[in-house]
Amino acid sequence: MTEQHYRRSENRAPIGFVEFVAMIAAMMMLNALGIDSMLPALPAIGDSLDIDSANHRQFIISAFLIGFGAAMLVYGPLADRFGRRPVLVIALVGYIVANLLAAISGSFALLLVARVFGGAMVAGVRAVTVALVRDCFEGRAMARVMSLAFIIFMAAPVLAPTVGAAVLLVADWRWIFGVIALAALAVLLWFMLRMPETLPVAERRSLRLGELRAGYARVLADRPAVGYTLAATALQGALFGFVGSVQQVVADVFGRPDLLTVIFACVAGPMAIASFLNSRIVMRLGTRLISHSALCGFILFAAIHLIFALSGHETLASFAIVQGLMMMCFSLAGANFSAMAMENMGDLAGTASSFQGFVAVLGGAVIGAVIGQAFDGSTVPLYTGFVVAGLAALAAVAITERGRLFRAVHPPAVEQR
Repeated sequence: MTEQHYRRSENRAPIGFVEFVAMIAAMMMLNALGIDSMLPALPAIGDSLDIDSANHRQFIISAFLIGFGAAMLVYGPLADRFGRRPVLVIALVGYIVANLLAAISGSFALLLVARVFGGAMVAGVRAVTVALVRDCFEGRAMARVMSLAFIIFMAAPVLAPTVGAAVLLVADWRWIFGVIALAALAVLLWFMLRMPETLPVAERRSLRLGELRAGYARVLADRPAVGYTLAATALQGALFGFVGSVQQVVADVFGRPDLLTVIFACVAGPMAIASFLNSRIVMRLGTRLISHSALCGFILFAAIHLIFALSGHETLASFAIVQGLMMMCFSLAGANFSAMAMENMGDLAGTASSFQGFVAVLGGAVIGAVIGQAFDGSTVPLYTGFVVAGLAALAAVAITERGRLFRAVHPPAVEQR
């Protein structure tokens, strides 16, 4: 992609570039806020709703992720048919309602229903967000925008547990859901006031079954769309396993529940640095060279961490440092995997982003739940899962690229296969 082409892509944003990136990041943060702000509250929720097992508290996270992944398949075709604005508005309103329902839940079962519903609603935000970016940018420019948004988005893992902990200092855990609802309302008003429709009427697709089938058939026939989505799924599974387990790891393995927010900051900081780095180098080095190298780094650090865990030499400091390095690699790989999965899907962005989200999030949620439920009082199951997930992602990438990895420039003939 030439610099002139990149500038044209950048000018397709309907509002200022900085505001566009900030809005995309804010939408992405709603999902992270719905997950990470729960972590400090899991013991309190468990006590309040008589949850009989510490591992079962992880279902509060897993239910949200399963609802999120399962609903992704619906929103893309709706956004391609009716436009981005109406679908996103309905999703945000539904997310507000779901959090209010969670706030008044009187039983664990009702809370899980509300969490599945909330995940299903915020799935629409995620699907439309990716489609919005793809409407306005493509290729390396899209990867750059996603990286810049991710820098802001990474404030969520740092701030969200702190928000949850702060709420618990002055109020019941139910008010955490009230804070999430208010954040969703703020994003809704911002979006409605500032973001116009980005999908022209002439480019909208029918909801007829034949066209939907043809659209998904196109996605499934595209080698990068399928391969990089599967690679992202494996890495998401590792991430969700970490998110589900981290509260127990910090509290039960290291005996320092008070340092949960600090550990999250140590993990999120390197991820933000990696996103900024990617935004600066991706136009020059390309998505493949960066993501393939980062994936190998992810596997290496996961293996080192597993060795620490098996040898009994792991400390809270080594946990934070190696996890931070792993998630730096995760960040470099993840943003570029998403862009490469969408690179041939310009006229099918909503459907393609739904497929990507459905597979990556639902598959990742299942993998993460398996990793989380294997928690045995040590970090061995967690980092065994990380190593296996990393190797699975590498296998998917190698098959997608027919074994030709680490290339800075992808030939056009290969791009379209």
